Amino acid sequence: MTDAPQPLAGLRVLDVGTRISAPFCAAILGEQGAEVIKVEDPRGGDFMRGIGPFQDGYSLWWAVEGRGRKSVTCDLRSERGQELFRSLAVHADVVVENFRPGTVERWNIGPDDLPDRIVYVRISAFGQDGPYRDRPGLDRVGIAVGGLLHLTGEPDRPPVRPGITLSDYLTGTFAAEAAVAALYERDARGRGPGREGGRGVGRVIDAPLYGSILRVLEWTIAGHDHLDIVRSRHGNRIPTSAPMDNFPCADEVVVCIAAGSDANFARLCTAMERPELPEDPRFITLTHRVEHSDELHAIVGAWCASLPSEEVEQRCLASNVPASRAYTAADIATDPHLAARGDVVTIEDPVVGSIRQQAPYPRFDGVPPPVPRGAPRLGEHDDEVWGGLVGLSDADLADLRAARILRT
Repeated sequence: MTDAPQPLAGLRVLDVGTRISAPFCAAILGEQGAEVIKVEDPRGGDFMRGIGPFQDGYSLWWAVEGRGRKSVTCDLRSERGQELFRSLAVHADVVVENFRPGTVERWNIGPDDLPDRIVYVRISAFGQDGPYRDRPGLDRVGIAVGGLLHLTGEPDRPPVRPGITLSDYLTGTFAAEAAVAALYERDARGRGPGREGGRGVGRVIDAPLYGSILRVLEWTIAGHDHLDIVRSRHGNRIPTSAPMDNFPCADEVVVCIAAGSDANFARLCTAMERPELPEDPRFITLTHRVEHSDELHAIVGAWCASLPSEEVEQRCLASNVPASRAYTAADIATDPHLAARGDVVTIEDPVVGSIRQQAPYPRFDGVPPPVPRGAPRLGEHDDEVWGGLVGLSDADLADLRAARILRT
């Protein structure tokens, strides 16, 4: 199969964000074909450049999150920098930012300051309106207010945050999807004439961090509304299904087993060589298994503890039971399925050279997306963008650097 054309080829995205959520939104659009230009503070650039782990002072987190884009510098706090940004925005389709509400308006680069054909993505902790609008907030606040933190962890212990900055990444994902929908409406459906004529008018997308968490909260709100249930923590179990848990094995590696349905439970019993269990009155239906979940999980747990994890996994898979060892980074790096599908790619980073990272996701027409370019050095593309795209002369660029509007 030949390389498929990238769906968003020809679009240009300005990433004015910092940290994770807005830059990740831009990254998704970039990995689907858009050109992404990251606008960074000349005094040090994106916050993620200073977050570890480090290799010889270079952030490997930045090496992942900064990939697939060009870097230009511009002091957006200065009037001259704001004017410069507006001259760049004329060439853009999408702007993404994640500052506190009102910040870009104070910088004179808000939605009303730019061409109305732009799709303007605004990510914040609490949204652009409402009584909490001006509150500070980062990823963990989004997880807390969205309702997930209360649900995560063991029932007899305080809540535990998920292992990654989930509300940042999830909000960036939702925002990218909304941006594509707004671009379709603008271009394919021609939503209204723009002030410039021709192509239609963009949208302003309001994406608070807590909102993405709230949207994936399953039945939590409906259960409270109709049944007065205040959902809480259940650890690795699910109160409506059994057996379903993460089971330590003899080699101390955990295997997750999801065998709640009657069919999967019967298959698990075959794998465990316990054919009598499906007829046990305690376990004969899902309702019975939930009522006796402690006893059932003890049986499955003892079987897992008696065998190495690889054997537990293979016995389950041989019986068609959904199961997997809990992968570490080392497992991901060596897994043959992930390798065959190209889920880990090698990116050429301008600082540390070849570095393996997770691949773009998902794929179109069965073709893996192109490998992104490495994360740029701060201001690496100043001449290309400000000179080549915007049209500034060498003298203009030198003057802007002398004034510290651009990185010197």
